[in-house]
Amino acid sequence: MGMIKLDIVQQRLHHQQISQHTFTTPSDVVAWMGAMQAQDYTGAKHAIGLRLLNATDADIEQALVSKTIIRTWPLRGTLHFVAAADLRWMLALMGSRLIAGNARRYKELELDEATLLRSNDVLLNALMDGKQLTRKALLAILEQNGISTKGQRAPYLLQRASLDALICQSIMQRNDPTYIAIDDSLPGTKSLTRDEALAELAKRYFTSHGPATLQDFVWWTGLPTVDARAGLESVKDELVQESIDGQIYWLNPSTPTLHKESASLYLLPGFDEYMLGYRDRSAILDAEHATKVVPGGNGVFKPIIVSNGRIVGTWKRTIKKDVVTVTPEPFTSLTDDETQAFAAAAYRYGDYIGLSVKLA
Repeated sequence: MGMIKLDIVQQRLHHQQISQHTFTTPSDVVAWMGAMQAQDYTGAKHAIGLRLLNATDADIEQALVSKTIIRTWPLRGTLHFVAAADLRWMLALMGSRLIAGNARRYKELELDEATLLRSNDVLLNALMDGKQLTRKALLAILEQNGISTKGQRAPYLLQRASLDALICQSIMQRNDPTYIAIDDSLPGTKSLTRDEALAELAKRYFTSHGPATLQDFVWWTGLPTVDARAGLESVKDELVQESIDGQIYWLNPSTPTLHKESASLYLLPGFDEYMLGYRDRSAILDAEHATKVVPGGNGVFKPIIVSNGRIVGTWKRTIKKDVVTVTPEPFTSLTDDETQAFAAAAYRYGDYIGLSVKLA
């Protein structure tokens, strides 16, 4: 691992708000990151919390209650948290592309355009006047209106209304996501032209995730390369360019102050942007350990231990009553410094979820 690789990871820890904290509210962090992968609701809240100083799970939950952040499918057809203020322009940019990408699946599920539009109307009606309903309740209403929600039809019907910028997800109620109508529940926001939206997305990504390559940005957004490149071109004057191992990286001009810490060690949730925000993960993870982070290659990412920017293992939490047991699963033994730093990070996690910590 040369100094160059280390530089990439220190920069990323800094710009991603992991090794330093610039913001004071959950919505500011999410807006800075552009979007944060969020199919694991609990882990995604933790991903926001660890990027703020002394934040608790309750603080992040409150941001969802007050609707300053919401959950929807803005990128790659995957659930993300986005700042409410960014929701409309992101969906205007990406929504129709994701809908077009679903065409074959709609056909297989016998969801023709007429059915999808009727489902949109039913869902919107159900959520009028600021109502908030669970997924379960909404599916029951679709069934009552003669629209079958069997099998995979349910997620595609709810996602379609979300991609059409009609509804989005708010808090969870007993593991059931609740939905709100966007225009009834969220204040109006200014719209961006397509070029402005591409530029804004590129700026957010490279300032928060850099050093990153154009290919990383293409992967993260799901945009065609030509669009991603246009977005990058329009903001590159605000970025710094570096060539590392023959690759061109773009990043935020602000550089981290490197502290001579004995060990900078972080406990990140599964699906964290530090791991998921890039197509090429070689700077942070050795290929030989990849299957320990994504066992079975099934797309489920385990929570990770990051030491000096590199992924050195996974960790798990077990909650019993008011105690959380935090267990390290390192790839190789942790050093004494790392063991101490792991304990400190585990206690920080306990503070975040408001439970006392037992180290396994």
